[in-house]
Amino acid sequence: MRSRIFAVLAVAVLAGGALAYGTYNMVNNQAPPAAAATATQPVVVAAANLQLGAELKEGDLLVIGFPKGKAPEGTFALPSEIVGRGLIVPVVKNEPILAAKLASKEAGSGLPPVIPEGMRAVSVRVDEVVGVAGYVLPGNRVDVLATANPSDRRADVTTKDILSNVQVLTAGTRMEQDVENTKPVQVTVVTLLVFPEQSERLALASTEGKIQLALRNPLDQGAPETPGIKTAGLMGNVKAPVERSTTGRSRPVALPVTTGLSNSSAVPTVEIIRGDKRATEVIK
Repeated sequence: MRSRIFAVLAVAVLAGGALAYGTYNMVNNQAPPAAAATATQPVVVAAANLQLGAELKEGDLLVIGFPKGKAPEGTFALPSEIVGRGLIVPVVKNEPILAAKLASKEAGSGLPPVIPEGMRAVSVRVDEVVGVAGYVLPGNRVDVLATANPSDRRADVTTKDILSNVQVLTAGTRMEQDVENTKPVQVTVVTLLVFPEQSERLALASTEGKIQLALRNPLDQGAPETPGIKTAGLMGNVKAPVERSTTGRSRPVALPVTTGLSNSSAVPTVEIIRGDKRATEVIK
């Protein structure tokens, strides 16, 4: 009787182990459920970094799949739709090509399509100093300072801010022929986007005098009117304002005081300012 019980128990253990082993193999060998396919739409993107004014070629473009309905507005599905058109803004690799970034089909490529209606592109030669030591780049905003002499007198040499908040279209180098040595030399050229009346001022300033570019913060949209400065006024005496120390207290500043006496009997005095108090002392 006892042997029969052991036999039944052994059969049950073997049957349970076989069933567990079979279940384990079936679960491991079962293929994972296929992921739900996501609907996509073709979108043309840049295959590499492309500069402003570049003409799009077949090799400059790629087609990738965007989730359907998630692509930016104004995209294209086929490269053939935009091959040959020019860029009016630079784009980076894998950036979608939008209709707003392209010149019209009739405009072609290069710099002309980039110029807005009613404006002009004027190029000027600059050196490392005039070009703000190489920090002037396309898209920057600059002021143009002109130095010229309206007469033959040295004292009349004047520097004036003639153009404010001007956009830089391009900045680079080109080769020109040296007149004296008849050899090519490398010069830096900056192209500015200006209105027609501004182009006249810029052309005259670069012809009759010297120009200097002043780099400005793109968030600063002001255009202050300046009187300009002559050589005589460059070293003129200017009254210094009251300086503020780190503690917020005013430092005494000595300012000259004009008296009502004649030059022969004038007594030299100075006015001492301490905070909101003033005192006049005679210099002995």
